[in-house]
Amino acid sequence: MRIYTRTGDTGQTGLFGGGRVAKDHLRVNAYGDVDELNSAIGVARSTAPAELFDAELEAIQRDLFALGGHLASPDPTRVRAALEKAELSLDRVTAFERAMDAADQELPPLRAFVLPAGTAKAAALHLARTVCRRAERSTVRLAHEADVPELFLVYLNRLSDYIFTLARLANHRAGWGEVTW
Repeated sequence: MRIYTRTGDTGQTGLFGGGRVAKDHLRVNAYGDVDELNSAIGVARSTAPAELFDAELEAIQRDLFALGGHLASPDPTRVRAALEKAELSLDRVTAFERAMDAADQELPPLRAFVLPAGTAKAAALHLARTVCRRAERSTVRLAHEADVPELFLVYLNRLSDYIFTLARLANHRAGWGEVTW
């Protein structure tokens, strides 16, 4: 199978399940930003120490593939079988909340804005957090025009909080104090 198809050379792209839209369509922006977030998390995973939060971040990457697949499908009923393994549940959001609650027991109380810096791992996570916020904004924009499950908005909102918490933990566990604004 060739990587290039030439079908997008005129500024259009195919959607999962059929149909074509402009490459700057709200739907393409939303799933493109989710894809970029997935890559940013991949960078965070590869940053030393690579084993720190690796399982958690891999699970998030799998979630994001699911979310992106749904966003790329204006009519999920047409691709139901392909999306069966791509189901997200509120359990994932609950898991983020439990993990953040546990982290709060380890971290010093947050009393000021934290500059996005520190160890390479923390800095990569802070960058992923900002990409997550952009993906959330794009998904909200799409939700104004199309049917987007509310769970996707909740998931992305909570995910950015969770990534922020992981960045703080990465710095804390490395003995790197936070620099506040």
